[in-house]
Amino acid sequence: MNRIDRLTAMVLMLQGRRVVTAEQIADHFEISVRTVYRDIAALGEVGVPIVAEAGVGYCLMRGYHMPPVMFTEDEAAALFMSGELAEQFGDESLKKSLRGALLKVRSVLPEEKKDYLSRLGNSLGVWSGRKNQEEVSSLMCVQEAVVRRRCLALSYNTGSRGEISERVVEALGVVFYGGHWHLLGWCRLRKAMRDFRLDRISRWELLGECFEGHDDFSLMDFLECEADGEDLVGVVVECEAWALERLLSDMPARRIERTSLADGRSRLSAEAFSLDWLAAWLLGLGTGVRAVAPADLVEKVVSAARGVAAQYETEKSEPPETLLT
Repeated sequence: MNRIDRLTAMVLMLQGRRVVTAEQIADHFEISVRTVYRDIAALGEVGVPIVAEAGVGYCLMRGYHMPPVMFTEDEAAALFMSGELAEQFGDESLKKSLRGALLKVRSVLPEEKKDYLSRLGNSLGVWSGRKNQEEVSSLMCVQEAVVRRRCLALSYNTGSRGEISERVVEALGVVFYGGHWHLLGWCRLRKAMRDFRLDRISRWELLGECFEGHDDFSLMDFLECEADGEDLVGVVVECEAWALERLLSDMPARRIERTSLADGRSRLSAEAFSLDWLAAWLLGLGTGVRAVAPADLVEKVVSAARGVAAQYETEKSEPPETLLT
C-alpha cells in the first residue's frame, strides 16, 4: 500500500472508531509507531482535525467526516465474497442485511466495476456441504444482545438430548466453529460461563434488562481455555489419498499432524474429544480410513463395524415373508 492510500485508510479507521492508539494503527498497517506519528502529523498539516490525548490515543474532532470514498475492484470483490460466505454460514437476518448493504455498494460503482462483479458472480461459489437451516435463532438478535449488553432468555436443548431447560444468559460473544454458530455467555442458571449452540435454542427472547461486569472477558481466551480443558485423547489414523482432505477439515479432533507414507497414504496424529464420537465418524468413511491407536479406538471401530454387519446378517437370514410383513 502506498502512502497516499495508507493516509486515506488511516482517516477511515479513525472515523470508524471512537479512539485508536498508535500501536493499533501500527499493527493494522504493519508499520512502525514512529511512522504512525509522521503520518498523523502529515494529516494534520493538510487540515484533518485529529485530536491526540496522552495515554489514550487518537480520534477525529467531533463532527468531521471524510467524503465518501470509491471502492476499488479488490475491495468490492472482497465484500461480494463475504456475501457469498454469509449465504452459506449465516441465518436469514444476516443474509438480508448483507444483501441490502451489497446492493448499496453496487449502486455507487462505475459500470466497469459492476461488470467485474457480475463476471465474478458467475464464476464464484461457496459450498459448505450442507445448509445450516436447523439454526432457527437470529444472529442479528444475538449480536444486538452482545453489543448492547442485553440479557437473553433461552429454551435450550442440552446436548441435543431433548432435555429443554430455561436459561437467562448474559450474552458476551458469538463465534462460528465446528459447522455451527455458538453464543458464549454467563448462564445465570449454572452460575458459570457456557457455550450455547444456536441450533439447539428452540426459543429466545431479547430482554429489556442490561447486565454489568465481565469487562475482562476475552472471546479467544475463553475458547482456548475451553479447548485446553477438554479431556483429550491422542489418536493415530491412516487414510487413503481421497479421504485425506475430509479428515483434515472435518475430523472431530484438534492439533492434527500429517505424515506421508511410502504407499501414498497418510498417517494423521491428533487429539480427539471423544473416542466413541470419533469411531462412529471414522466408520462413515469405510475402507478409506483405518484406526491405528489407541487400542480402545481400534476396538470401538471394530465393534461398531461388527454391529452394522450383524444387523444385515440377521435381515438376510430371515425369510422374505417375514420381511414383507
